[in-house]
Amino acid sequence: MSATAGQAADGVRSLADRFGIEPGMVVMEMGYDEDVDHDLRDALADRTGNDLVDEDTDEVVDVALAWFRDGDGDLFELLTDALAPLGDAGVVWLLTPKAGRDGHVEPSEISESAPTAGLTQTSTVNAGKDWTAARLVTPRTVRAKK
Repeated sequence: MSATAGQAADGVRSLADRFGIEPGMVVMEMGYDEDVDHDLRDALADRTGNDLVDEDTDEVVDVALAWFRDGDGDLFELLTDALAPLGDAGVVWLLTPKAGRDGHVEPSEISESAPTAGLTQTSTVNAGKDWTAARLVTPRTVRAKK
């Protein structure tokens, strides 16, 4: 294997690791458009060993990957829709364009919409050249009641 191929493999692992993706997980994707980060999508699919499923899936999913840009509609509705097929220990990763990019979403919009949808933001990661990802989960007290 060449050094370049090894570095590419390490890059795939690091992207998938940032998102906590494990082999066999089911990852649902919402808000897909031509501007998404294809390297990230490929890294997540490679790690799971499965294609990403779309938002019309009937499966229970481990991760909801939600691409959202300013002008895409109502963030609260997107987050609520992301919760429907999510398993008890599932995670929503909300991907928004970085500051200065077309479609940038103000962090205040996320911090207002997430709790209203029943989610808590736990971290933010760099999700590529143009995207930031916020990790959103349901509060432990909500999970305990399920």
